[in-house]
Amino acid sequence: MLPVILDVDTGIDDALAILFAVAHPDLDVRAITCVDGNSSLENVVANTLAVLDVAGAGDIPVAAGAREPLVEPSREAAWVHGPDGLAGTALPASPRHPADIHAVELMRRTLAEASEPLTVVTLAPMTNLALLIRMHPEVIDRIERVVYMGGSASRGNATAVAEFNVWHDPEAAHVVLNSGVPLTMYGLDVFERVVIEPDRIARLRSGSDVERLAGRLLGYTAVHPASGETFTYAMIGDAGALCALVAPGLFRFEDLPVQVELGGTYSRGQLIVDRREPGEGDYLGAAPWPRADVALEVDADAVAELFLTTLRGS
Repeated sequence: MLPVILDVDTGIDDALAILFAVAHPDLDVRAITCVDGNSSLENVVANTLAVLDVAGAGDIPVAAGAREPLVEPSREAAWVHGPDGLAGTALPASPRHPADIHAVELMRRTLAEASEPLTVVTLAPMTNLALLIRMHPEVIDRIERVVYMGGSASRGNATAVAEFNVWHDPEAAHVVLNSGVPLTMYGLDVFERVVIEPDRIARLRSGSDVERLAGRLLGYTAVHPASGETFTYAMIGDAGALCALVAPGLFRFEDLPVQVELGGTYSRGQLIVDRREPGEGDYLGAAPWPRADVALEVDADAVAELFLTTLRGS
């Protein structure tokens, strides 16, 4: 089994990722850390605990972390995920309790006490992980790899060029990407392509508790606050990053330079993926950028099937 720490801002897609991670036999979730992002930190913690209940998870420690980004104020995505961050599912309050330590300390302890380096899967703004790297650099070599849902090799969603998780806290993303840890990027280019069809969502709603919750989340209809247009979520979203971890053969990765734009009126928060041919000049004379295994293509049907069969337990 692959031991992982999940760092989440539990909205719809983080919840789907937690359901997948707990159900998949090749993943060993050692801890879950929570950060402000899709919803308030309080909602994120409550949602995470409630989803673990539905998943029938064992005693996985959960801790609350950063309440806001390193520099800018928090900017939630309630219109996408619902006012509670969980599509208005109104799950029962969990009898579980979060750990009485900060998420950064839970990360540090989990890494330090593990018998082998752990993979950190960050599906949220990277504030917690950046704080860990700055406060406890001694545990960096205990991180096998950081798999992050963030950025894009094409367009953005928070802005024309910036994806939400990186845009929400670009300074944190910059710290993580430039820390020297091995990186795998699961960006919008693949995130938006793994979609569950309406008939399969309908079938989920008559399945197990896990399947019913997944069906409600995938079938959530959001209303854009400005245009009034509606869309059904339907994407497995963050869960795809975990699919890439357990079934990398369903994706095409390229080893590419990456960097985070911290300035610019329109480009702040962009995660730049340098897709130039080797040997093309860098006329800025900048130091080499960190590199990541960037997911650029996906067998969307196969990944959707992996997700659904994992939730079914078959």
